Amino acid sequence: MTTTISATEEIIDPKPTGFVRDVASVVARELRPTLRDPFSLIFSLVQPLFFLGLFGPLLVATTDAPVGATLQWFVPGILVMVALFGTGSTGSNLLDDIMVGSHERTLVAPLSRSALLVGRALKEVVPLMVQGLIVVLVAVPFGFSISIPGLVVGLLVLALFGIGFGALSYSLALAVVGREWMFWLVHQTVLFPLLILSGMLLPIDDGPGWMKVAAAINPIGYVVEAERALFAGDLASSAVLGGLIAASAITVVGLVIGTRGMRRAR
Repeated sequence: MTTTISATEEIIDPKPTGFVRDVASVVARELRPTLRDPFSLIFSLVQPLFFLGLFGPLLVATTDAPVGATLQWFVPGILVMVALFGTGSTGSNLLDDIMVGSHERTLVAPLSRSALLVGRALKEVVPLMVQGLIVVLVAVPFGFSISIPGLVVGLLVLALFGIGFGALSYSLALAVVGREWMFWLVHQTVLFPLLILSGMLLPIDDGPGWMKVAAAINPIGYVVEAERALFAGDLASSAVLGGLIAASAITVVGLVIGTRGMRRAR
């Protein structure tokens, strides 16, 4: 018993706190490994930069549009892809914590289960913002233009989306404890259709009817369109409202499902 309490104290301040302080404690604890070893954050940029450098020129050649105009359409989709894959994989970190017993020790700390989930989800916002800014700055010399208000609002929408999708990833991890292979099976089965049907990489307009219907019910597609409108400086566009509603819905669903799963965790 003494060992368990000591381990818990090392993870999170054991003093009873309010919800906000609980969340802040969890965020600080979760960010610590990233701050000590930022290489993982840098390495996660390889995929979006490859898409930007290798897929972007092919898109330019296919559309015959100017490079700047193509990037204006393509880069916001890449930012949503960073959020999708980055936060969608976070449940694997929770599975690692469960396997080594760290998560069990966290559960006995005097923190609300909802604070544990919200804190873990909020932790994903920091690397997401850093990665998004780097991708944008890399694209600027090639003709990508930035609306500063659009950039700020766009990153906030991405953060909202990332919190919700990260919470869903944690929910999946809690549901497959003991069958960890199922996490990656569901992860790969779900993420790639969501990516393609969101229009991140290629327009859906010329696709078959069934694909357009599937794209219309994919909430991530609305987030992508909102990002495109925001980075173009069109903050009053109806696409921005649609993306904000979609991101908010994903966040609410993710936090509700995740909190229930966290409360049932033992």
